[in-house]
Amino acid sequence: MNRLRTATEAAAAIRTGQTSSRELTEDLLARIAADTTVNAIVETRPEYALAAATAADKAGGAGPLHGVPMTVKDAIDVAGLHTTWGDPAFADYLPTTSAPLVERLTRAGAIIVGKSNVHTMLGDFGQTANELYGRTNNPHDPARTPGGSSGGGAAALAAGLTYLEYGSDLVGSIRLPAAYCGVYGLKPTAGVVPLDGFQPPGPPAPTTEFPNPSSLGPLASSAADLRTALAVTGGPTGKAISWHLERPRHQKLADYRVGVVLDHPDAPVTDEVGKALSNQVDALASQGVKIVEGWPDGVDPAAQAEAFGFQIGLFFATHGENADFAPLAQVIHEEQNRIAARAAWQTYFEDIDVFLCPTSFTTAFPHDDRPFEERTIDGRPYDAQVFWISHASLAGLPAVSMPIPADGLPVGGQVIGPFHEDDTAITFAELLAD
Repeated sequence: MNRLRTATEAAAAIRTGQTSSRELTEDLLARIAADTTVNAIVETRPEYALAAATAADKAGGAGPLHGVPMTVKDAIDVAGLHTTWGDPAFADYLPTTSAPLVERLTRAGAIIVGKSNVHTMLGDFGQTANELYGRTNNPHDPARTPGGSSGGGAAALAAGLTYLEYGSDLVGSIRLPAAYCGVYGLKPTAGVVPLDGFQPPGPPAPTTEFPNPSSLGPLASSAADLRTALAVTGGPTGKAISWHLERPRHQKLADYRVGVVLDHPDAPVTDEVGKALSNQVDALASQGVKIVEGWPDGVDPAAQAEAFGFQIGLFFATHGENADFAPLAQVIHEEQNRIAARAAWQTYFEDIDVFLCPTSFTTAFPHDDRPFEERTIDGRPYDAQVFWISHASLAGLPAVSMPIPADGLPVGGQVIGPFHEDDTAITFAELLAD
């Protein structure tokens, strides 16, 4: 059997009889069991997965993910698999119900074979390690990080240990691992994928009307897989409410109008990142793509990055940490900044289709076990990783991290799209890869 890489390829091969779900699942489980280097998948359920695969082969089906074995991030509830958040205190927690996105993936035909590793309590955007399962390594260089906190899922894709993954992104936790591991990762438009079934074990989080900057989204080996995963998992949980993925603005690469910024003094890119992205923009221009350089009018990138930092602090304050985080007047002011940021970006997207920038200023860096506040990356601030992902997060915009051709370690390019036009960003990434 030829080794398939993407969920789209796997589903098509099953439907056309080139292989079976049972064969793919057996092969995937064997690869996971044989892994001694990456440590990306931390728990599997072989009996369930093989029985589900056998049933899929007998029943047939037209689901877009029919018979495809996949994994999800440890922090997302799956009935029958532990949800630990990488914390020994939750080592024995076994949820009895699955998150809505897991139920939707299953209805689309996917088979959840296991869970991917996370950083302890998802507390690091640059690395993935915890006391329960240890450290996940980057398949391109095991001495380097896969990113965090969805590092297990990104590393599993890069190592061929899963066909599709679902993760979470609060501070770049989908996009940064995708960039460092050379795979695709989507932070959807804010609120598109329901967050139910994604919280630490224990009492439900306090109900609040404050915006939630956290998103659940897919990681994959192709842009097409991102589209499929989002199409089957998006939409509110109310039965009377319908949702569909908006069509992309264009189907031809040359029709796209692309905004571009490749560097900034607050997070200057390394030579490897700058060269790869510059070459990619030159290639776009040679294909007749309209390139518009510079930040949108009304967008102060440094101020927006700072405003995003405030929103993260506010998120933790509304979830039980540091209730005296900020006075009400400042909260109101920062909410006005967030709304103004979204408005500025939406005005920009009236004339521009997507915005291309780095996902991170760097490629994957060596593992670093020092305390968080002591870490640096080649002498640069550790939290500079957050700068490039902050703008889409602040405004709630969809953003795809995609691999950009590079010499050496993977480089991630970030494609930011208009609000609720996720497939415009996905399709651009797909056309760019083609």
